[in-house]
Amino acid sequence: MWQPNRAQWPIIWAASVLLGLAWPPDGGRSLLVKAANWAVDPAGSLPTLQAPLPMGLDDDGDAVAAHDAEEAEYYRLRDSSRTTRWRLQLKVARDPFDPSTERQLLAGVAALSVLAIWRLNER
Repeated sequence: MWQPNRAQWPIIWAASVLLGLAWPPDGGRSLLVKAANWAVDPAGSLPTLQAPLPMGLDDDGDAVAAHDAEEAEYYRLRDSSRTTRWRLQLKVARDPFDPSTERQLLAGVAALSVLAIWRLNER
């Protein structure tokens, strides 16, 4: 029975962890992106940028004032420091590629890892 040698184990572990964390589900975000979203705001205290006000609410002064206050608070925090701006961006980050493209790239990483392990087996 084949057993990996010391040089092959790091490749096996790295590829396994990367594939497990980065593989995108059918809907939503990958575990890696979810972990990054949570890591920058574990308490859920950072605001998110509000969607534009719907056309029907533009006559409601209270709704407009509340929306403007939330938006002003978001921009005040965003402009307070680079770190906060980075955290606000990471809080709402999504996977960098379309899920089908990301799966293809990760399958390529898996194939290259197998080839590297196979190559190291010859030594």
